[in-house]
Amino acid sequence: MRGRERKTKAFARGLRSTMTRAEILLWTILRRGQLAGARFRRQHPIGPYIADFACISAKLVIELDGATHWSREQQAYDARRTKYLGRRGWRVVRFLNNDVFAHSDGVWDTIAANLPPSSRAARATPPPQAGEELAPPREN
Repeated sequence: MRGRERKTKAFARGLRSTMTRAEILLWTILRRGQLAGARFRRQHPIGPYIADFACISAKLVIELDGATHWSREQQAYDARRTKYLGRRGWRVVRFLNNDVFAHSDGVWDTIAANLPPSSRAARATPPPQAGEELAPPREN
């Protein structure tokens, strides 16, 4: 493993322990194949970038954007990142953090619609609502 990849992997591990509330809520939806059996990883390194969530079998990246993503510089960075991932066959779906809290059903349905047809079966469980108690994420 090259030095840069090693650093990216170590940084990703650190991000897993400092997830935002929106990331924690979305992870409770995505973890353990609750979305039609699709398996996601959190803070998954892809080249020099770290995807918030990635479904490797579907080559689908889910990104959550907070207020820091509104600056012109960050939007340019995000565009470069999305282009890089797209060139490698990944599809990127972005949501605002607020969407996870206010429209979790819509987020769930949008993610499901971006999975391969064989994975689009009925939901295994309904998504948790923003007001529900959030358990801290556990390692798989």
